[in-house]
Amino acid sequence: MEIYRRLLNLVTPHWRRLALAMICMLGVAACTAASAYLIKPVLDDIFVFKKMGMLKILPLLVLMLFVVKGVCAWGNAYWMSYVGQHIIAQLRQDLYSHMQTLSLSFFDRMPTGVLMSRITNDVSQLQDAVTDSITGLLKDSFSILGLTVVVFYRDWQLALIAMAVLPFAFYPIVKFGRMLRRISRSSQQSMGEISVILHETISGNRIVKAFGMEEYEIRRFGEANRRFLGYAMRSAVVKAMSSPIMEFLGGLGIVFIIWYGGYSVIQGVSTPGNFFSFLAALLLLYEPVKRLSKMNNALQQGVAAAVRVYEILDTEPEIRDRPNASVLGPVSRGISLRNVSFHYGDQPVLKGIHLEIGVGEVVAIVGVSGAGKTTLVNLIPRFYDVTEGAVLIDGTDIREVTLASLRSRIAMVTQQSILFNDTVRNNIAYGDVRKTDEEIIAAAKAANAYDFILRLPEGFDTVIGEQGMRLSGGERQRICIARALLKDAPILILDEATSSLDSESELEVQKALENLMAGRTTLVIAHRLSTVKNADRIIALVDGRIAEEGRHEELLRGDTEYRRLYELQFSQYGADSAG
Repeated sequence: MEIYRRLLNLVTPHWRRLALAMICMLGVAACTAASAYLIKPVLDDIFVFKKMGMLKILPLLVLMLFVVKGVCAWGNAYWMSYVGQHIIAQLRQDLYSHMQTLSLSFFDRMPTGVLMSRITNDVSQLQDAVTDSITGLLKDSFSILGLTVVVFYRDWQLALIAMAVLPFAFYPIVKFGRMLRRISRSSQQSMGEISVILHETISGNRIVKAFGMEEYEIRRFGEANRRFLGYAMRSAVVKAMSSPIMEFLGGLGIVFIIWYGGYSVIQGVSTPGNFFSFLAALLLLYEPVKRLSKMNNALQQGVAAAVRVYEILDTEPEIRDRPNASVLGPVSRGISLRNVSFHYGDQPVLKGIHLEIGVGEVVAIVGVSGAGKTTLVNLIPRFYDVTEGAVLIDGTDIREVTLASLRSRIAMVTQQSILFNDTVRNNIAYGDVRKTDEEIIAAAKAANAYDFILRLPEGFDTVIGEQGMRLSGGERQRICIARALLKDAPILILDEATSSLDSESELEVQKALENLMAGRTTLVIAHRLSTVKNADRIIALVDGRIAEEGRHEELLRGDTEYRRLYELQFSQYGADSAG
């Protein structure tokens, strides 16, 4: 019932157009009931009593009924479609907008394909329920009401007998509806699995081909596809069963009505016109009752989809602005991490981190994989909140300032070059589309990207493909650096920004990074220790703790973790060079 209430709340803003649709529905229902009602005067007055005056009036009246019914049917279809399409568009927009507010931990838990399935497949299922099922349910309910009035008016005793069958007719509607909702929920989950496989294999097609895993992925997709087919066939069985059962129950009622009504006409208790008017109304009544079963099936599938959609909409962002959060001003003193600890679930990652970073200082963070380097820098823009302790900027706990103002002070360049299937210009200007062409060109020049951009087919207007696949690794990274330069934030985070590049590309990118780091408070995570030699300070993380800190030369003198990492890396590179 909660889901129905929430869906009804979506309809409320469109009540005027819904009212027009309801008026049209009433018109359709009234015309349907009137057409059954007119059968008696047509048969009795024209064919039995042969009244010439009625022959002139009744055909025109019947024609008028069908014209009015057609106009009302068009109005009902248009206005309900208008309301339904706008509701679904709003729901899809709300779902996407809400996803953008959710924390990174949510996206860590939810596969991309599942989220895509919620926005596309589940919302489409809900669209069918809103635009078709609810429209049909309302229209047929009005028709049932109008025809019931005609049936009772013509012969209330016969009507009571006919109505005795209705409870048996509605039982399969309710029973099959519940079954379909359960099957539909499993079916939609199965479609989510298919979406996950599609997203992974299409985006990772190079790896699939490089490792010769095409047959494996075909089998994996086939298994998921067969599971979905199984649910689809179970759904088809339930849908197919509902109609024959409704037909059988309706047939039983009609057989008895024909026998009893015919007996009444033969005995002179009723006229042929009265009986056929009753029978026509009953047959017309039977059709919308039968359609209710099909519409309820579609509605239950929509409700199952709505449950999955609202699961996302009801998810609260773990990272949000506190009430009365202030705006973070210009950074003038630096960053402090005070007794910071962080857990992923029950897994401790950082433990008791104390770190002071002055304005304009370049601090490099090194350590083996899993030491907590990326987690540490992710705490500064509040991608995650600390489990214990506090992160402060200029002495203010970052949880006390707005997320927008905090993140406006931070620029990031990561190992993975996140670019969009858009022009070079728009990728550089991402984050602030108000930037002028002169500012975009200046950022491209500072990132050592200007020359290769001009060599592209359409220069700054070249569309670079999904994830920038039309560019080389070094070119993609320089676009990302230009984007960070254009943001002109006082705090810079470089998360292994050159680790995936070859030596020549790394040299170009390193020059761009030096331009980017100038005058900024910078945290550098580097796998290649040769890139952090010139840092003002180097922090070595071991098992989530700061093991040591100092300059490159200082840390190499003693028996330090940094020296061990440096010598291990140097010996590997030396061996590679010798080979």
